[in-house]
Amino acid sequence: MNRINNLFASKKNGILSLYFCAGHPTLDSTAQIIRTLEQKGVDMIEVGIPFSDPMADGPVIQDAATKALRNGMTLRLLFSQLADIRKDVTMPLVLMGYLNPIYQFGYESFFKQCSETGIDGVIIPDLPFKDYLETVKPVADKYDVRIIMLITPETSDKRIRFIDDNTDGFIYMVSSAATTGAQKEFDARKQEYFNHVNDMGLKHPRMIGFGISNRQTLESAQANAAGCIIGSKFVQLLEEFGDADGAYGALMEALNV
Repeated sequence: MNRINNLFASKKNGILSLYFCAGHPTLDSTAQIIRTLEQKGVDMIEVGIPFSDPMADGPVIQDAATKALRNGMTLRLLFSQLADIRKDVTMPLVLMGYLNPIYQFGYESFFKQCSETGIDGVIIPDLPFKDYLETVKPVADKYDVRIIMLITPETSDKRIRFIDDNTDGFIYMVSSAATTGAQKEFDARKQEYFNHVNDMGLKHPRMIGFGISNRQTLESAQANAAGCIIGSKFVQLLEEFGDADGAYGALMEALNV
C-alpha cells in the first residue's frame, strides 16, 4: 500500500505534516531535515521544489525558494540527494512544486524517479485538472504516486466532489484563497468553510494547510480534518535556527504542544 494511504488508514486524526523547501537553509540540508523530523515523530513531510515564480506562496516561502535556487538546488539534484532516504525513513514523503520544472523534467522521468526514490505523492498547485486526468494521472498511477489536489473556500461543491472522485490519498484543504503565510486565528468564515466541507461526506481525508502557526490555528485544523500542514512557520524557523532540530523545538513551543 502507498505510504500515504497507509498513514490515513492507521491514523484518523492529529496527523502532522511539515513543509520545507529543498535546498534551504543550505544546499545539502534536505535529507538531514527529513531524517531529523522522522526522529521527532512527524507523520508526513512535504518537500518544496524551488521555483522562480511561486505564485501560491507567501513571502517566507518565496524567500526560501529564491535562496535554494541561489544555493544551486535543482530537481535532478534533489532526487540525487534523496536516493538513499528510504534506508532509514519510513514516513510518507510528498513533493510540492509547480508544473513548469516537472514538465521540463518530463512526466515519465519525473514519476519514475519519484518511485525509485520513494516519493509517495506530489502536489502541483498550478496543474489544470484536465491535464491531470488526461496526461499526468496515467503516468503517476503507473508508478503508484498520488497526485494531491487542493481545494479552497472558492472551490465549488461540484469541483470538490469531482476531485474526491478522481484522486487518491488525501485532499489538501487550503484555509483561505490567499497565499501561504502564518495567521493568528481562523475566523468564523473559515470555520463555516470547514464545516461545509465536513458535511459533504467526502470519501477522502482532508489535511488543512496555509496559516497554521499557533495553538488556536492548530487545534482548529485538527478538529476539522485528519490533521494539518505547517509550512511558512517552520520555514521561517529553519531560516532562524539553521537546523531542523532547533526549528522543530521552536515550532512546538509556538504551537504550545
